Amino acid sequence: MLVHTVYFWLKPELTAQQRAEFRKGVEALGGIKSVDKIYVGTPAKTEKRPIIDDSYSVALTVLCKDVAAHDLYQVDAIHLAFINQFKTFWSRVQIYDAE
Repeated sequence: MLVHTVYFWLKPELTAQQRAEFRKGVEALGGIKSVDKIYVGTPAKTEKRPIIDDSYSVALTVLCKDVAAHDLYQVDAIHLAFINQFKTFWSRVQIYDAE
């Protein structure tokens, strides 16, 4: 299994409607055939601790059966359209991939 985790820092000037559109766009990535499951969320309201980074706006976790499925996800039309439509919405993206 490959776990692809993406953290997005959205630009502060985005409207509530733009943020909702972005969230809907992220959730649409679950429609990619090579994706087994996705999870989308925002920072949890857990107790603040020095080791927790809750500075991001939206987190996406994508589960794929293997690296080959992940590679298909990367070039899928839905993924490419998401990037094209929303790349101006974020100021930073950080990705962690794990097997």
